[in-house]
Amino acid sequence: MSKPFSNIDIVTIAVYLLGGASKYVDTEEVAVKANELAPGRFTWRKYRDQINIDNVRKRLSDAKNPEKGGYLLGSFTQGWLLSENGLKFCRRNSKELKSAGLSREPLDKKEISWRRHEKARMLASPAFEKIRENRENEITPQEAEGFFMVDDYITGVARKKKVARIINNFGNDPELGRAIRLLKEKVREK
Repeated sequence: MSKPFSNIDIVTIAVYLLGGASKYVDTEEVAVKANELAPGRFTWRKYRDQINIDNVRKRLSDAKNPEKGGYLLGSFTQGWLLSENGLKFCRRNSKELKSAGLSREPLDKKEISWRRHEKARMLASPAFEKIRENRENEITPQEAEGFFMVDDYITGVARKKKVARIINNFGNDPELGRAIRLLKEKVREK
C-alpha cells in the first residue's frame, strides 16, 4: 500500500482480524481491536486511555460507503461483515500492518484545518513548483525556508520546531514527502 492506512482501513482490518470474513463482529469488539492496532487514533483527546466509540462508529459507517471502498456490510445493531471488496483489501494489506506505525494522537478541528492549509501552501510554493519541474538545483535557500515558513527572524529552537513539525506531519505524504526530504537539506540553521 503506497499511502498510509486511514481510519477506515484500520477498522476494516480490525473486522477482518476478528473473523469478519465469515461472521458478524460487534462494534465494541472492533473498537478495542482498532485501538490495539493503532493506539491513540480512536481515543478521546482529553481522556487518552478511553476509546471514543462514536469515532469508531463513524469510520465503520464510512467503510460501508461504496465511494470509500465499500469494505463492510452490516450495522451497529447487527454487527459488521466484510464485503467482497473488504476481504480483497484485507488480504492485500494486512501483512503491512506490522511495519505501518499506525498509532497517532486523535486530531482536533484546529489541527485538521492547519494540515489542510499547510499542505495547500506548500504545494503552491515556488520551491515545490521547481521540484515538480525537476529544477531542484535552482531552489534558493530563501525558497526552501519559505517552504518551511521560516526566515532570518526565526532562529534556534523555534526554527528547529517549525521544520520538525512539517517533517513529522508531511514527511510521508505521497505528494510532499520527496520535496520535504530535498528541501530540509537546504534550510540553513540559524
